[in-house]
Amino acid sequence: MSSGDGQQSQALTKPTFSEVQASAIVESVFGLKVSKIQPLPSYDDQNFHVYISRTKDTTDGPSECVLKINNTESSKTPDLIEVQSHIMMFLRAAGFPTASVYRTKGDHITSLTSVDSGSEIKSYLVRLLTYLPGRPIAEIPISSQLLYEIGRLAAKLDKTLENFHHPQLSSLHRENFIWNLKNVPLLEKYLYALGQNRKREIVEQVIQLFKDEVMTKLSHFRECINHGDLNDHNILIESSKSACGDAVYQVSGILDFDDMSYGYYVFEVAITIMYMMIESKTPIQVGGHVLAGFESVIPLTPAEKGALFLLVCSRFCQSLVLAAYSCHLYPENEEYLMITAKTGWRHLQQMFDMGQKAVEEIWFETAKSYEPGISM
Repeated sequence: MSSGDGQQSQALTKPTFSEVQASAIVESVFGLKVSKIQPLPSYDDQNFHVYISRTKDTTDGPSECVLKINNTESSKTPDLIEVQSHIMMFLRAAGFPTASVYRTKGDHITSLTSVDSGSEIKSYLVRLLTYLPGRPIAEIPISSQLLYEIGRLAAKLDKTLENFHHPQLSSLHRENFIWNLKNVPLLEKYLYALGQNRKREIVEQVIQLFKDEVMTKLSHFRECINHGDLNDHNILIESSKSACGDAVYQVSGILDFDDMSYGYYVFEVAITIMYMMIESKTPIQVGGHVLAGFESVIPLTPAEKGALFLLVCSRFCQSLVLAAYSCHLYPENEEYLMITAKTGWRHLQQMFDMGQKAVEEIWFETAKSYEPGISM
């Protein structure tokens, strides 16, 4: 759910291609015949689910794809989008369920498409990705075991990316990227979207605590490449039956690498905890299970664990403030933009009311219960 660096998306940067136009892109740029195309929900880019007609010349190609059209701001950073695309391919080769990138007729992984809007010509980067099976994790009751597995997945992803190399890797140093947790203070310029109320007061308190207690400790955190958006709609799952007939879920897809940037291990687990809380009926319990899974791969340092509560609160603030702001820009997309807000404000308020010590006690005791020799 990203936009260009420096500031959140500006009005009219979101693509508004029709299904006919999107089909024409698939056929002209990628050389594939479209049999059916449907829009997919998106934040400030545009996505289409594309069904490809099989011919004798395309028997080896994809049968279902996702056409991804970046907004005009992110389309100005082709190096960054190329790195993100190569990361998806790198992770797929390492065994992660990420999409493959389908090459253009000219053997590139992206193509720049220009549209004359009447007053100006706008350019959009387009990519074609393989369609991944499964349902968003938001649609199922999530068990403690699945939370553990998602925490473990987040850590394995960051750990694997330690071995990723690319000539444009420095493009992931996105200094003013609004979705990087390091940039929580940048939210101040968007607070007006909340109006004057208790919600705004809580966000202002979190931002101040972040400045005082997190910004001063960043040098003590271990740096890495973050996916940065492992939310409950970006993780797909498929079910199978266990020997006793119960449904067993496994991750079948990891979506949306647009928020990737250099961050810290503790950022990834904080972001994952926050998003796994969204649909949970017992949100405060979630953190311990995710943390246990993450620490089974990458144990956190005392400094990192000490910042976790504030980082989770800070991610709630990022998501809630920027959703409110984006609704001013794209009121027609309010239903998708406000997914987090449906429960997010309540969860943030609950964490704030309980306080750091009480929440940490639940998280850390739950995580400890996963250690060998301790009964769960």
